[in-house]
Amino acid sequence: MKILLLGSGGREHALAWKISKSSQLEELYIAPGNAGTKLHGTNVSITVNDFEAIKEFVLEKEIDMVVVGPEDPLVNGIVDFFLADENLKNIPVIGPDKHAAQLEGSKDFAKEFMNRHNIPTAKYATFTKETLTEGLAFLEKMKAPFVLKADGLAAGKGVLILETLAEAKKELTNMLANDKFGKSSAKVVIEEFLSGIEMSVFVLVDGDGFKVFPEAKDYKRIGEGDTGLNTGGMGAVSPVPFAASGFMDKVYNQVVVPTVKGLKADNMNYKGFVFIGLISVKGEPYVIEYNCRLGDPETEVVLPRLKSDILDLFEGVATQTLSERDLEIDERAAATVMMVSGGYPENYEKGKTVYGLHRVEGSIVFHAGTTADGPAVTTSGGRVLAVTSYGKNIETALKLSYENIEKIEFEKAYYRSDIGFDLV
Repeated sequence: MKILLLGSGGREHALAWKISKSSQLEELYIAPGNAGTKLHGTNVSITVNDFEAIKEFVLEKEIDMVVVGPEDPLVNGIVDFFLADENLKNIPVIGPDKHAAQLEGSKDFAKEFMNRHNIPTAKYATFTKETLTEGLAFLEKMKAPFVLKADGLAAGKGVLILETLAEAKKELTNMLANDKFGKSSAKVVIEEFLSGIEMSVFVLVDGDGFKVFPEAKDYKRIGEGDTGLNTGGMGAVSPVPFAASGFMDKVYNQVVVPTVKGLKADNMNYKGFVFIGLISVKGEPYVIEYNCRLGDPETEVVLPRLKSDILDLFEGVATQTLSERDLEIDERAAATVMMVSGGYPENYEKGKTVYGLHRVEGSIVFHAGTTADGPAVTTSGGRVLAVTSYGKNIETALKLSYENIEKIEFEKAYYRSDIGFDLV
């Protein structure tokens, strides 16, 4: 099979690494890719939202399948674009169509879906600029802390957790009346705060059948002990110790099955990954959010634990025969630690040369924000590298990742030294 993979981050490097191991692979192209993905295929300088350029390339190279990494092209309708084109409509795209991708693209859409299908989630209400006064009154009935969510995509920055009513009212006004997040906060979801421990579950669906991938837990805050600003993720571990069989049974029965049945009941064209962000509240699962693709950096620990041929699973999605395919999981634990640019998630510098990658032993280095300048690798993003290791448990996996991080250098590099601190 000739595969085109869209994206340029750590998730896409992990996908490229996994796809490259498939016995069904003939050729792998990554658009636009990074310095790591080019180790497994050919990088192509096409951006993920340039659908016309993607079409031209797919037809020129006789691509058999398109795998979409990030959410943007899905929310922007790349699946619909393929289905509407006579020359593209029979080429499978792994991902939901534009309507179904609203599960990630609109918090309000996702909440309505959960309510409709009795999927446990926090109580909420949605407000617009026109109903700002009602929103302010609604906040007065809530208990602190207050959770405000921009309805649309806001690059992971659209969720605010505020400690005082005054702050919450100020930020709600900023979001709705002053366009704090632009179009993304034209609607704002106000949600009850749930206290518990978070984790993520990944489900691959084909419209009928589904497969549940290994669960993972990521660490979003920049500072040790989960302090400081939110980031795209500073590390992740899999499996998650508190998600023992009893809890996962509840997740399967109360969340996964109703979600898959709900997609079908609502006639959603959904052929791809559903990322389910969960929180365990006193041992009960509640859904925080859906994403319409794999998470990052969770992908960097989930895919290494997948023993099955990923293209065989994707072919099952494309032909709606996923339930007939085998899903085999590595019993070992996996842990990844992110190396980020100094200053991230605020202002940071790019173009720093990365040294020491050749010295890494026993870990996999997934590139998240890098470019290749000849033989040299330079930084091009806030999150630069994810160092992933296997171990008999999370502790041993983390130990190896940290040993190898010590061998890698770039100017002002930063990483958290306490990933998994709450689990080990």
